Formats: sequence, structure tokens, C-alpha cells
Amino acid sequence: MAARSGLRAVLIDLSGTLHIENTAICGAADALNRLKKTYLKIRFVTNTTKESKRILWERLTNLGFSIEQNEIFTSLTAAHELVCRKNLRPQLLLEDEALEDFQGTNTENPNAVVVGLAPSKFNFHTLNDAFRLVLSGASLIAIHKGRYYKRQDGLALGPGPFVAGLEYATDRKAEVVGKPEASFFLEGLRPFECKPSEAIMIGDDVRDDIDGAQKAGLVGMLVKTGKYREGDELKISPRPSYVFENFPAAVDFIIKHLT
Repeated sequence: MAARSGLRAVLIDLSGTLHIENTAICGAADALNRLKKTYLKIRFVTNTTKESKRILWERLTNLGFSIEQNEIFTSLTAAHELVCRKNLRPQLLLEDEALEDFQGTNTENPNAVVVGLAPSKFNFHTLNDAFRLVLSGASLIAIHKGRYYKRQDGLALGPGPFVAGLEYATDRKAEVVGKPEASFFLEGLRPFECKPSEAIMIGDDVRDDIDGAQKAGLVGMLVKTGKYREGDELKISPRPSYVFENFPAAVDFIIKHLT
């Protein structure tokens, strides 16, 4: 693509783009500092659901990233807002570390099932309880439907396969909240009051980060870290606007050519 004169904002994925669990991507913290010195508005948009926004923010700051907690927009936050807006009483398939983002939510006599990434809860008994609730009329809400994510020991299943199993068993479709839904990207940009065409999304997931963002009207920058696998850029149409080896390389390009 040609250089963009109207660029105003950058949305940045976290897991796999800036860090992998408790390890920062090499050079990512310094690159973020360079990007923050430009006029561009920055927000961090993540499907991370294993832990609350506070715990995630503490993890990032401990890794040396200069990030304010209010700069992070998570799919957990969006899901909580949806539950409140619809006055739902959810069964929460979430790890204990994520529950604080639903503090105060009424979970008695559930009329909805909310599924995040909850490895310790993905067993027959909890999934069967969720199956029975949805079959009896409860809403099925997927905080996101990521296929897999990157851990330090390799790739691991995301919540998507478990949501798909509940959809298959109940013949119901889940309402998806996080990436790749266009509404999630647009909400991420809302504080900046800018058009999607004036924003970039940087991420390691070609479907959820890049394809979702591009369908919402943003420019997509795929990085070859985290869950990226060789040939991912060929899996979507149109292909990513840009592909870089890592986040620092993407930042270098933005600073040199797009600002």
C-alpha cells in the first residue's frame, strides 16, 4: 500500500504480538515507546479471557511495557457490558482469575452461558451443565471463538472448539463478542472518534486480528510471532495489507512511512 497521510490511530493485540505469557517479544517494549512518541492514538485490544484486565495489565507492566490500564480494551469488558445491557444471569465458564471483571453480576438461576478461555473448566460436567442450560433456552455467548493461541510450551486450544461443540450439540449459534466482530474493533476506536480507514490493527492472528479488522475497514498488519504459522497470510481474502517479522518491524514501518 502507498503511504497513508490520514493515519490517526493504532490498535494493538497483546498475546502473541507484544508478549507470550511471561515473556516479552524481543524489542517490543522499546518499539512501543517509540510509537507512543508519535502523534498517533494507541489502544490495546485483546481477546485474552484467562485473566482479568487488572492482572493482565500487571503482567505487562512487569514485562517492562509502558501501558496504562485504561488503554486496554478486552473482550471480557465487552462481554460484561453485553450481560449488563441485556440483564442476563450468566453461567460463567471462566478461570477464577477472570471473574473479577464480572464482579457484582447476578449468576443465580442462569439464563445465559458465557464462554471464555477456561482450561480448568472445560470438562464433561461443566460443559454438560452449559449444554443443558442452552438446550432449555439460555443464551449462548462466546467472549470469542479463537481456534488456538500460543503458550510458551507451544500452541494450545482456544475457546472456539468448545463453543463450536455447544453449538453443534444444541443446534444454536453463539453470539460472539470479541475479535473478529466488527463491533469490537469499532468500540476499540470509539474514544478516538476516528474512521476505521484512519486506523491500523497489528496482530498475530490472521483471522481474528487481521481479517476481522480489515472487514471493519481498518488496515491490517500481520506479525509473524505468537500463533502465526507459515502461510497464514494466504488464508484470508483480501490478504493482510502488510506482513512483518515482528512488532518492532511493524512500528519501524509505521514511523518511517505512515506518519
